[in-house]
Parts: sequence; structure tokens; C-alpha cells
Amino acid sequence: MATKKTATKKKVATKAVKKTPAKKVTKKTVAKKAVKKPADKKPPAKKVSSKKTVAKKATSKKPVAKKASAKTSKKTTNKSPKVDQYGLEKDDEFYGLYFAKSTKKGLVEVKPCTFSLMYWWKGLLGYPDMIEISKNSNTAMLQFESTFGGGDSGETELTEQDVLDIDHIIEVDEEEMLVSLYSYVPIPIPSKVLGAIELSVLNINPETRYGNLEICTTENEDGETEHFLRYRAATYLRGIKSGKVEAIENMVTNGSEFFGLALDAMCVNKSIKKWLLS
Repeated sequence: MATKKTATKKKVATKAVKKTPAKKVTKKTVAKKAVKKPADKKPPAKKVSSKKTVAKKATSKKPVAKKASAKTSKKTTNKSPKVDQYGLEKDDEFYGLYFAKSTKKGLVEVKPCTFSLMYWWKGLLGYPDMIEISKNSNTAMLQFESTFGGGDSGETELTEQDVLDIDHIIEVDEEEMLVSLYSYVPIPIPSKVLGAIELSVLNINPETRYGNLEICTTENEDGETEHFLRYRAATYLRGIKSGKVEAIENMVTNGSEFFGLALDAMCVNKSIKKWLLS
């Protein structure tokens, strides 16, 4: 239902240690021959004795060989995959990416989630860069407006002639790799329809397959409390190796569709419809 620009989806320039059995030194036969020989032949007896000592040293090497193989196996198993400065693995579409944009305060680093939002907004939709990035680049925000219009099937409460403006905010949290969409009806809710809207939100949310409706309460510049109707959806980009830009695009597209369906359903109440179109 939302009359927003759509864009063609594009892909983003998106050792084993073999145990060697210890050789058994079988010198028993030699030892027996040494016993049979006359006792006055001491030199051969000394040779047999020295050979037995060698055999003992070879046997003592068995435990050492086992320990060495265990350590080697452990190192091979615990080897972690190589990651870049943002924790992205080699097979990630943005692995090794470093991007910065020029601002009035100088160069600001653009991290992976913000880069995905920027590519969708500028690269696919062709809009000017309006993304605000924090000083440490861990958060970013994009604000824009769109026009919502009803359907022409005759089965909806809102028709093509029923047009209203919607404000949108997309927030990025780089540490959580979370991108959140907030869509607002920009006019405050009058107290006389607040109860009806609260009831509609309770009835519609269980039927909404993506995102949910909320009543956001805030204070204006005069210190007065105001209530606004908004729709919220979010998507995690953590673990998405390829398709981060498409994930953001799908979030906004699906969010606009379900928010439109929710608004149309709320307009069954004529007082709510009158407020929305005021």
C-alpha cells in the first residue's frame, strides 16, 4: 500500500602425529649367552650391561611421545578462524572492509551495518546521504518521510484518495549488529481517540506477522505529554555472511506493507480514520 520508491535488488560488491611404536629391545638371548660363558670373561658381561641401560632409556621415551602428540592435536582443534577488525570472518562479504566518509568534523569511520544501510539508501535508491553517524561510529541514524495511500480494490477502509504522511527513522547499533525501523504517524493522538487506538493496537498486534504497533509517549517543547502511533521492526545482521543490504531492504519493504495493513484495519473505527486523515 505504501507509495514508496522501490529499487532493483543488487548484490553487494557484497598435522596428525603418528605414534611410532617403541622398538622393543630383545636382548634376552644375549643375556643368556653371557650367563653360559665362564665368569672370568668380564668384558662381554660389561657390554650386555650397557645394552640393557640403552633399552631402559628407549622405554622411558614412550610417555614423552604421547604428551607431544596430545599437545599437537589440541592446537589443531582449537585453531580459531581468522577475523578482521570488526570480527567478520573470511567468507563475509564485507571482510577486511574499511570505509570512511567526510563530514564537517572530519573523516568518520563507516562500520559494516552502517555501510549496508548507506549502500541501500544511496547505492540502490539513489538518495543523497542523510545518515548521521556518531563520533565513535558505533551508532547511526537515518530519518526520512514517505506518503501512504490506500488500496483501490474497494475492499479496504482507506482508498487511493486517502493519503497521509509517515515519518521513518532507521537506527543502527554496530556493537549488537542490530538495525531497527520506526515508522510514525507524525500527528499526536487526541485524548478522545486514545482509548480506541489502544484497543486497536491490542487486537491487531497478535495478527501482525512482522513487527508490531506501539503507542510512544513523549513530552513536547512546552512540557506537555503527547502520544504518537508508531510501528517498529528490527533485524539482526550478525551471522549474515552475504545479503546484509537485502536484509535491510526487506525489513523496510515488509514493514511498510504490514504498517499499511494495520492502519487500514484501524480505520474500521471511523473516529480513528478521521484522525489519521486530519
